Amino acid sequence: MFKKNLFTVVTMVLLAALVLAGCGKSNEGASSNNNDTKKEEVNLYTSRHYEVDDKIFADFTKETGIKVNLIKGKEDELIERLTREGKATKGDLFFTSDAGRLHWAKDKDLLQSVESETLNKNIPDNLRDKDNQWFGLTKRARVIVYDQKKVDKSELSTYEALTEDKWKGKVLIRSSENIYNQSLVSSFISLNGKDEAKKWAEGIVKNMARDPQGGDKDQAKGIAAGEGDVAIMNSYYFGQMLNSEDPEEVKVAKQLSVFFPNQETTGTHINISGIGVTKHANNKENAIKLMEYLSSPKVQEVFAEANYEYPVNKEVEPSELLKSWGPFKEQDLNLSELGENNADAVKIMNEVSWK
Repeated sequence: MFKKNLFTVVTMVLLAALVLAGCGKSNEGASSNNNDTKKEEVNLYTSRHYEVDDKIFADFTKETGIKVNLIKGKEDELIERLTREGKATKGDLFFTSDAGRLHWAKDKDLLQSVESETLNKNIPDNLRDKDNQWFGLTKRARVIVYDQKKVDKSELSTYEALTEDKWKGKVLIRSSENIYNQSLVSSFISLNGKDEAKKWAEGIVKNMARDPQGGDKDQAKGIAAGEGDVAIMNSYYFGQMLNSEDPEEVKVAKQLSVFFPNQETTGTHINISGIGVTKHANNKENAIKLMEYLSSPKVQEVFAEANYEYPVNKEVEPSELLKSWGPFKEQDLNLSELGENNADAVKIMNEVSWK
């Protein structure tokens, strides 16, 4: 009887051990599967709203198996969201336009440094953060567009020349709240000093055709409506208008031409769309893989052809449309300075009553 009971107890103990071992393996497997799932995704906070971006991300997933989860919003909203979420954030990457905004994210301690030979090779030094916390992926030039019938190209030369009396009541430009204009003034601070930057801003305000209103495309439309003769806008917006599905935008753009200012002096102002890994990224490795993919020649070609942006990768040529506008000299400065000078630029614009 004792032997029978002993046999029963031993059997039950062995069975319990086997069950526990099985559960351990099951849990281990689940944990492994969860980790694998985690490794096969990346969460991207982006303020860009272009169809071409969605296609690029889908292609990345097909090639790598890494799913790109998109969280879209306005730039300032996404920065605020990352700030609010802190360590609990799901965001791995922040993708937005303008070096000034990227600097804000860095200044708020929302990004982290990244070491990547691929990124360093594909992206020039001046188009990435000095501490490698963000990297430019596309370029756009801040150009002068002008009415072909009212303005002779020979009358144009520099940004500074637009402050001359001959342009009084003829210049169209966005408000001082626009980051593109803030970065333009920031570039003048770097290249010419605060006094000259303020002098330029004063001259532009004096020569404005109307109080600032609307976006870049609205400045071009203002010329077509007879409100002004010249406007300052980003090059890719003009490319979009020329190829728009809206016939009115095409009609407006065809009345205008592009001019690259300051070719004999400091060069035309450029800015970027750029990306950085968030400070608390859970999928850092996948985030870097996506950044490297976006900087590759084949993807840079897609950006250039589909959205009329200049590639940052020097191995890639601009689209045929951008080539038709001709080559141009760029401002020679590290775009980190646009963010570093932003506060001074905003102060200057306020001081000269740039609305």
